[in-house]
Amino acid sequence: MPKSHHNPMKIADVSTPVVVLSPHHHGALGIFRSLGTLGVPVYAVEDGQWAPPVRSRYCRGVFRWDVRRAKPRDSVAALLAIAANFATRPVLVPADDTTAVLVQEASDELQTAYQFPVLPAGLVRRLSSKKQLYFLCREHGFPTPETVFPRSRAELLQGIGKTGFPCVLKGIDDRLMLGRSKVSMRIVHSPEELLECYDQMDDAVQPNFMVQEYIPGDADSVWMFNGYFDGESQCLAGFTGRKLRQRPANTGITTLGICLRNETVDKSIRVLLQSVGYRGMVDIGCRYDKRDGQYKLLDVNPRIGCTFRLFVDPSGMDVIRACYLDLTGQSVHAEAAQEGRKWLVENQDLLELPVHLKTRKLTIREWFRSLRGVQETAWFDWLDLSPVWAMCAGLLRALLRGQPASKASCRSEVTRPSPVSSNS
Repeated sequence: MPKSHHNPMKIADVSTPVVVLSPHHHGALGIFRSLGTLGVPVYAVEDGQWAPPVRSRYCRGVFRWDVRRAKPRDSVAALLAIAANFATRPVLVPADDTTAVLVQEASDELQTAYQFPVLPAGLVRRLSSKKQLYFLCREHGFPTPETVFPRSRAELLQGIGKTGFPCVLKGIDDRLMLGRSKVSMRIVHSPEELLECYDQMDDAVQPNFMVQEYIPGDADSVWMFNGYFDGESQCLAGFTGRKLRQRPANTGITTLGICLRNETVDKSIRVLLQSVGYRGMVDIGCRYDKRDGQYKLLDVNPRIGCTFRLFVDPSGMDVIRACYLDLTGQSVHAEAAQEGRKWLVENQDLLELPVHLKTRKLTIREWFRSLRGVQETAWFDWLDLSPVWAMCAGLLRALLRGQPASKASCRSEVTRPSPVSSNS
C-alpha cells in the first residue's frame, strides 16, 4: 500500500494560516494534507459544497464564494472580507489559472491582507496564454513546438503548411473554451477534420484558436518541472519527473508519474524563469522530440500544479512547503526528489485503463506491475478517508445526473469558517 502523507518533517512556526482558492481538484487536496500534517491551519474558499478536498480532516474551515464566476472586483472585496477573520496575514494560494490571474492582477490590494509571491506586471497572463507563451519562448530561444494562430479559415489552411499533419488544436486560453466544446485539445489528421474542429472550437468575435505541430510520442515523452522561486527569482526547490500515463491518453493530465533527474530540463527551465523574473510555485510540461533531441516547452502553469505531490525530497519537502517556509521567514533546504518515486491518481488512472487495454498499450498484468513503487496516491489516505468517499459520491452523482457534481449547488456568499472535521 502507498505510504501516508505523514512524514517526519517538522517546521518551527506553523502559526500563519493558509487560504486556498478554488480547491476543487486532487492537487488542492495535496495542499491540505501536506501543510495540515505539519500543523499549519489551512482554509478553503470554494463555491461547491461537494468539492471533495474540503472534506479533508486538515481543512480547518470553508468560506463560500464563487471565485470562478463572480466579477473580479467582487471577488477581491470578498477576499479582503475573508482576511478580516484572521489575526495575521494568511498565505494565499490560488489552485487554478483563473484565481492565479485574479490574485496577480489585484496584488496591490490583496497584499495588504495576504502574503503571496508577486510576479512582474503582466507575466502571469503571458505564461497563461499559450499564444504569448509561444512568443516568449521564441524571444528567449527556448524550444517549443511550431505554432500558428489563424484568424480565419483561409489563414488556417495557409498555416497548416508550417505544422503539417497530424497537428494539435488548442484553445489559446482554456478558460474561453468552456461551453464551446467538450474538449479543449484535439489531434487531427486531415484538412476536413481540421476545418470541422475549427468550426466547433473557435469564435469569430473572440479568436481563441491555435494549431500546433504534433510531436510524436506517448505520455512518457512528457517531462515535468515543479519548482518554487523566491522573491529574488532564485529556485529554492526544483524537481523533475516524467509522465507514465495520462487521461485522456493522448493529451490529458498525469495519472501516473515518476521522479527522475533530468539535468537538461532542470537547468534550462531555471534559466528561463530567472530571466523573466519569475516568483512563486510553478508547474511546467515539456515533451522530448526524438526527431531533433530537444525538450520542447508545452505549457506553464504559474501556480501550484495538480501533480506537485509527486515531487517530494527525502526530508518531505515539496513546493507548497517551500513556499510556506519562505513566506513566513523560515529557511528552505530542498534536495533532489526521491529518484524513482511514483505517484498515482487512482480514480483517473483506473477510468482510463479500458482505453489502454483496447489499444493494446497495456495488459492487466502490465498495469498492476506499473503500480509497483507507488509511494503516494492523490485521493486515498488511511488517516484522511473523507475526501475519497466524497470523490466517489461525486462520480456517482455525475453518472446519475449526467453532469459534474460540483455544479449541483453553488453559493455566492462569505461566511465565517466552520470546521469541516477535527484536526486531531
